[in-house]
Amino acid sequence: MGAPDLLTIVECGDPLLRRPADPIDPADLATERMQRLIEQMRATMEAAPGVGLAAPQIGMSIQLAVLADGPERWGQLTEEERVARQREPLTFTVLVNPVLRPIDENDRVSFFEGCLSVPGLMGVVARHRAVRVEALDADGQPIDRIFSGWAARIVQHELDHLRGRLYLDQVETRSLCSSANYARYWAGRPPSEAASGLGFTLD
Repeated sequence: MGAPDLLTIVECGDPLLRRPADPIDPADLATERMQRLIEQMRATMEAAPGVGLAAPQIGMSIQLAVLADGPERWGQLTEEERVARQREPLTFTVLVNPVLRPIDENDRVSFFEGCLSVPGLMGVVARHRAVRVEALDADGQPIDRIFSGWAARIVQHELDHLRGRLYLDQVETRSLCSSANYARYWAGRPPSEAASGLGFTLD
């Protein structure tokens, strides 16, 4: 069996990205079609490359997201930056019909993030530092898991897609910059410096 076909990523402006996604019938997870879709989403995420991909981003309005993170995705991240972001390896994870709850509503942290559906831009978003997610896995088995640090950011970003939301809805608008200018001015520097330089307040 060959490598899965890569899927086309839907970009902002497509109304499908603004629709709440439909729940998946757990019985459908056993089908060859659904298992192939999960493998295609994984391959598309890895090729992008990205750390998460939600089904609406590939044109399917269903409650399915895939996530993964590790050193191969950390690029030029220094050890100091990795620690500041609480960025640890995240094994490939499938979330079906997820429900997310913050561990502490008031414990939020701000960092730059981007989105495969919003190419060419980066912006600072405040996210909960830790979240609890209840969902089904690729085999329809229940998951009840706490994600913290950067993994929590990935989960919140992808599950927003399932609610018809983009990171642009909660970004610090003055922080928005092109990917090139993010690399030029703010990569490797704490978000507080971007806040000072661009004129916004960190949450």
